Amino acid sequence: MGTRGISQRPFLPVLLGVAVTVLLAFGASAETARIELHTIHTVTLTTAQFLTGAKDGKPATLGGELRIPRPGTDRLPTVVLIHGSGGVSGNVHRWAEELNGIGVSAFILDSFTGRGIVNTSADQSQLSSLAMVVDAFRALDLLAKHRRVDPARIGVMGFSKGGVPALYTSVRRFQRLHGSPEVEFAAYLPFYAPCNTTYLEDEAISDKPVRLFHGIADDWVPVAPCRQYVERLRRAGKDVKLFEYPDAQHAFDLHLLKAPLKIPQAQTGRRCALEERAGGQIVNAQTGQVLTLDDPCIERGATMAYNAQAYTAALKDVREFLTVALKLNP
Repeated sequence: MGTRGISQRPFLPVLLGVAVTVLLAFGASAETARIELHTIHTVTLTTAQFLTGAKDGKPATLGGELRIPRPGTDRLPTVVLIHGSGGVSGNVHRWAEELNGIGVSAFILDSFTGRGIVNTSADQSQLSSLAMVVDAFRALDLLAKHRRVDPARIGVMGFSKGGVPALYTSVRRFQRLHGSPEVEFAAYLPFYAPCNTTYLEDEAISDKPVRLFHGIADDWVPVAPCRQYVERLRRAGKDVKLFEYPDAQHAFDLHLLKAPLKIPQAQTGRRCALEERAGGQIVNAQTGQVLTLDDPCIERGATMAYNAQAYTAALKDVREFLTVALKLNP
């Protein structure tokens, strides 16, 4: 699958710790006035380490690309974009362009390249999705100090595996364990995120708004568990809404897919109902056994397909949401 994004940029200056600034380069859209490449220092945690609040994971240096829509000195709303199992793909690039088009800066976070990962679709053991929550918090810390970013108007948007940090950075417990008390995201936008794990205290989330976007026909990450989680959050009085798109499959916003793409080796937990237990253990709720990728509920085979109608609807929904959540000028 052709991609365009951070993984194709020259990162030697970033790895040397230098932020590179480029004006109207790398094929950026006409709405992008400035591009900066930044270094993010984070750690790689296992799921159990993350859930128990460990800080001693393996250090990792990641790259992030900040696309600023207009010149000037004013502080702008910004959205962190977090890729899925395939790395930074064309949908992330396209969303960055759309965000720039409405006056919002886009920060494309690459959680894979700095770790030597290319694709986790067939082997999710390479990186816990919860480790990417830590990455998102570190990106938030960096952006909150940036001279062109309004720290009170930073959102997070993620896709599939990246939908995990886009959703669960909202959990107060995870914010206490791995976030910074001075700043939090102002809006949460997970796209086709897995919601099939019930974490301890996962109904105690931020008071900031959460909007989930999901295809009803998704056979990789089914929508039903997200319906259940959203209902629990709404009963807890949280500002959360699930947008569902008919006939839309996984990656319905990836316009590079000219036809549905079958991925026979894709790992999927579509039949798994999972729970967190003491000590950071994730168990199969039906069997009580600690989850491994050899669990019978883990299957292989999934579909990705672009759906123009669903993408157009999601674009409208995102724009309307961010206009309010990030206080955009009409």
